[in-house]
Amino acid sequence: MSEHGSVSRPRAVDPLPSASRSRTQDGPPRSSGSGLLRLVGGGVITGAADDDPSAIGTYASAGAKFGLGFLWIAPVLLPMMVVVVYVSAKLGQVYGKGLFAAMRDRYPRWVLYPTVLGAFTGNVIEAAANLGGIGAALNLLVPLPVPLIVTIAAAVILAFQIFGSYALLRRLFRWLALALFAYVAAAVMARPDPGEVLYRTFVPSLTLDGEALAMIVACIGTSLSAYIYTWQSNQEVEDEIGQGRHRLEQRKGATDGELRRTRREVIAGMLFSNLILYFIILSTGATLHPAGQTAIDSAAQAAASLEPLAGSGAKVLFALGVVGVGFLAVPVMTTGAAYDLVQGVGAKGSLHARPSEAKLFYGTIAAVTVVAVGLNFLGFNPMRALVWSGVVQGVSVPPLLFLMMLMTNDRRMMGDRVNGRLTNLLGWTTVAVTFAATAGLVATWIIA
Repeated sequence: MSEHGSVSRPRAVDPLPSASRSRTQDGPPRSSGSGLLRLVGGGVITGAADDDPSAIGTYASAGAKFGLGFLWIAPVLLPMMVVVVYVSAKLGQVYGKGLFAAMRDRYPRWVLYPTVLGAFTGNVIEAAANLGGIGAALNLLVPLPVPLIVTIAAAVILAFQIFGSYALLRRLFRWLALALFAYVAAAVMARPDPGEVLYRTFVPSLTLDGEALAMIVACIGTSLSAYIYTWQSNQEVEDEIGQGRHRLEQRKGATDGELRRTRREVIAGMLFSNLILYFIILSTGATLHPAGQTAIDSAAQAAASLEPLAGSGAKVLFALGVVGVGFLAVPVMTTGAAYDLVQGVGAKGSLHARPSEAKLFYGTIAAVTVVAVGLNFLGFNPMRALVWSGVVQGVSVPPLLFLMMLMTNDRRMMGDRVNGRLTNLLGWTTVAVTFAATAGLVATWIIA
């Protein structure tokens, strides 16, 4: 038995100093400014990365297929979204390493490698689907073949990642994400019955057959995507490195103020994401579903739910929103895949390193981008691919979240910053719910 209670070769984990110690010895504290603009700006980025094109396609399909009867998924998902992003951020802050680097310390190889493979594969599929979504959205405005648009978009994103910076890409595209608020206005202008909206928000009205379970798993997968865990934990580490804490012993631990700031930003981001989730379902459920359009097979059909607001400009609004969140989210997915791989094999990789200093890391980003583009030449329907990528992510969520909850409750890794009662209640409930939904879906496949 290893020191962590699992069968493996002996492996030492660096002892954790007091997690609540002052930072004064190791450098300046992290900025804890809580101005409204900073909070909202950070929230928009986190939320927009979660409301990627896959999420937009999935939620729009849910509303079209099931109407207002699917609105309940939003309040159910909100606490789950908050807790999974918070514990992944806390892991990176307190332990000082990204998700899979921490897992390499904590778990035996027979647990680590399949988990890395699952998360890596999910990232590739999700990136491919999201690039396809960008291509389909831009095709509404630009009369070029979707694969060609995908190739151009991927080349621009990759160039920013290797020769520029994600921060620059974020500054350019984050305000395009505000186009997603068009779904709020469109839902209001569709004039659904307020009483029914309120009722359906809190009372599920679904038959749990294969189609409904697949959509539930897809919504879980696209809302709690594994790439968000990887990105969030590693961005905490990158933030520390940016503050000059290059050594692990400098990064370990977190002050009360740092954790409070993290909670505020996570809650703001997930509230934004969940609000958009809700109104996408409401707008499509109030417009497409009553008209008998229960399947979304094209970007034009998805954009039609914005017509009560924008009329003929609906396609422009839809394209702006998808491109904005797509250009924010795809780099998160490809970089997340790189983090997964290099940390899984014990190599180093950081966005603070130059490509010549982290060849495997940047090479993986490039390779994942190329593969993701290549998958779009196989002829899959891009809108359906967005939903099925969510299903793939949904299947990978439960085991990864289970392992993450174990780590954030391990005092040898987290010191006195282990999860509190509320975090554990929400976290373990999320594990149980996601396992149950996935098991139910698999059962319907077996029975069918």
